[in-house]
Amino acid sequence: MARDLQFLVLNQDESSAEELRAFLLGVGNIKIVAEVEEPALLGQAVKQFSVDIALVNLDPAPEAILPVVAEVAASAPDLVFFAISNSSDGQLILKAMRTGIKEFFPKPIDAANFSDAVGKIALQLVDAGSMGKLITVVGAAGGVGATTLAANLAVELALFSRGPVALVDLDYRFGQVATFLDVEPTYTLADLCNSPEQLERSVIERALVRHETGVHVLSRPASFSQADTLTAASCVGLLTSLLQFHEYVVADGPCRSDMSARSILDISDLCLMVTQLLVPHVRNSLRMIEGMRESGFNPGRLHLICNRVGRDSGNLSVSDVSGTLSLPVFAEVPDDWMTVSAAVNLGEPLAKNSPKSRTRLAIADIAQRLHNAEPKADEKEGRKKGLIGRIFAGSTA
Repeated sequence: MARDLQFLVLNQDESSAEELRAFLLGVGNIKIVAEVEEPALLGQAVKQFSVDIALVNLDPAPEAILPVVAEVAASAPDLVFFAISNSSDGQLILKAMRTGIKEFFPKPIDAANFSDAVGKIALQLVDAGSMGKLITVVGAAGGVGATTLAANLAVELALFSRGPVALVDLDYRFGQVATFLDVEPTYTLADLCNSPEQLERSVIERALVRHETGVHVLSRPASFSQADTLTAASCVGLLTSLLQFHEYVVADGPCRSDMSARSILDISDLCLMVTQLLVPHVRNSLRMIEGMRESGFNPGRLHLICNRVGRDSGNLSVSDVSGTLSLPVFAEVPDDWMTVSAAVNLGEPLAKNSPKSRTRLAIADIAQRLHNAEPKADEKEGRKKGLIGRIFAGSTA
């Protein structure tokens, strides 16, 4: 994972200090470097310690504490402030935000919300220049070919990339990435996301299954009950860790539209949306694209892939799809059902099973184009918005 976040705690309520301390340490990836009881000592502590987040308990006297926070926030613009209070009064929250507090948590603190906020701050502090590229592959419907594209795209990228490539299955319940590459995982996504301790790179690497092509595979949880425990913060944190030592991370999914999915899309460099020349798939694609735009996702990072082109589609064409969705089609993958299904049943990538097939060559071309492409200015700005511009948007896991 990314390094621990350094927390400074201002808490005048001595009776709650132990409980608050236990809560913070239970979140994980948090190191409490200092605790102060007097607001007047906040500025001095900020200067003395290396701090990422200052957590301020506004009780029992918010009106006395907020001016101190405002003064310290003005002198330390890079410091993030969280606040907690027994009060959830809208006027207090608004006043707190105006003083420089970025996240406000009513008591009792919702652990999932707090963990999600901490995970996003950790992501913000990672040096994006040293990270790999996250490519998410989402399907407009089940069976559209998203997993086929994701698995084979990872294999193709591994053939010419300078660094390692990871393939992560984000279909928590029904993912089949491990089956497509015929690997037997010992550990899964749930084992890493639900680990209470900070994960070192060596631990993550041992959990990944290395395919013969060089792709590092992380499978979906082994059971439905494990899948239900995954949160946005834990998945985002794990993907961020993988990006620190993989040139590419290809994610099959997310396969649902919720806060977890939006958090993952926010940190993605590219999103490949796979659809087919079928009216229900195109309609699903339109709904998904509209939802992504409404949430602030930059369309410059969305690439449309038309799969199984050439199959009888009842006169629906690629240009019809592009016009309906108001997006150019980035690539077309030809229909070759017999070849693809044979490779899937054998658990082999097309590069091994049918290296000269039309489908394999089309996916190889997509990989080459993505690898050679320089990010456009709007894509860079879009990713900055995803990572930082919306970093403090209210969310739940």
